Amino acid sequence: MDVKSEKGLPTSEEHPYHRRGGRGGVTTMGLPRPIRLLAAATMVLFLFLVLQIMRSPTSVKLPGSTAHKYDDMIRDPNLDETHEPPEPLRRVEGNNYDADNPNSDRINATLLSLVRNKELQQLVMSMKDLERTWNHKFNYPWTFINDEPFTEEFKTVTRRHTKAQINYLEIPKEHWEVPSWINLDLMHASADILEEQQVQYAHLESYHQMCRWNSGMFYKHPGLQEYQYYWRVEPNVHFFCDVDYDVFRFMKDHNQTYGFTVNLYDSPESISSLWPETVKFLASNSHLLHPNNAMGWLTDKERRPEHNYKANGYSTCHFWSNFEIADMDFWRSPAYEAYFEHLDRAGGFFYERWGDAPVHSIALGLFEDRDRIHWFKDIGYQHIPFFNCPNSPKCKGCVKGRFTDGEAWLNKEDCRPNWFKYVGNEWDPEDSRYGTLAAMAAAANATSPA
Repeated sequence: MDVKSEKGLPTSEEHPYHRRGGRGGVTTMGLPRPIRLLAAATMVLFLFLVLQIMRSPTSVKLPGSTAHKYDDMIRDPNLDETHEPPEPLRRVEGNNYDADNPNSDRINATLLSLVRNKELQQLVMSMKDLERTWNHKFNYPWTFINDEPFTEEFKTVTRRHTKAQINYLEIPKEHWEVPSWINLDLMHASADILEEQQVQYAHLESYHQMCRWNSGMFYKHPGLQEYQYYWRVEPNVHFFCDVDYDVFRFMKDHNQTYGFTVNLYDSPESISSLWPETVKFLASNSHLLHPNNAMGWLTDKERRPEHNYKANGYSTCHFWSNFEIADMDFWRSPAYEAYFEHLDRAGGFFYERWGDAPVHSIALGLFEDRDRIHWFKDIGYQHIPFFNCPNSPKCKGCVKGRFTDGEAWLNKEDCRPNWFKYVGNEWDPEDSRYGTLAAMAAAANATSPA
């Protein structure tokens, strides 16, 4: 059926400009030549403009515009040549990082994976990549955590892929179970609504449990109390670049709290009450706000106004937490613990689908010095469908500057432009934040014991 006819619009046969002449019709051949030439020129100009729009960024900067250079991020910073971050950087010298060296230069840090037995092969893929690009040099311990005991097969296979120590931990039931204050009937009814809004995993209880555990429980595990830093590694991810310095010592020596690779927008339907609950918390805890916070990044409403509207004031920008290198002392701090407790009691991990990524990101953006949040630009990474692909001879297997290999519309999910706009790009020599890492390292060195 012709779509135009179905909607009550005239078909091509009915349109007056396409009739074959006659008394009531007008033919193009009867138009004067100058008008026909003008029409043809107009059509050519129209087609040219359409082509330019299709080639251009999603918005156009007018001449003399004062918009920030990263508002539309016409050129991805990952296309620029990427080197290592500034010194000090701790490297392998002799046997200082050997797996069997009891006096190694390793600090209290671990590679951390929440993983099920059935994900063994996907985890091995991630292990191989990270061991090849980094950990075969530094031999930091792996810690695998599960809500059920690991099988002997899982242990045997994972031990084949690293010389480093491996810890196999089980999550305490009280850390994983749905809390007693959650109304199960309301939880199921809420999941129906989320499903209607096409929110993924709405009815998958274990997904909600995982989000809550990653948000505020993992760092409380007895088996992690000896560690300060962790590098989160998920099954089925890829690492592309050789990293020749100790990233954990980098975090410590440069006084960094959190490191990310990918910075995205979230699904606003899944977290519609997260920001209102955050505002409630701040109403009585404004003293916890860091003076050098990232509030602009969290509340921007210019770039994706519909996200801010649906999330009730939150831009939905967040660090994609399937990759994070972080200092657990921040999560263990009174500020974060109070914030998590407030959110946990509000019930949004189960009545909505609050994820650990927005929860971690909001807390960092409000309660931490934004100069202590680092973009690991030099670490090539992929979690389907997004990449962090730097331009570096140390990288193999990913296309420099590529953000996604999925549908083109996924490019709009990149929230780095907002991060650069409100916080800055520490890798850009022309950015005001350039040199911050060196200054942080100098400050850390000045306060560290001799």
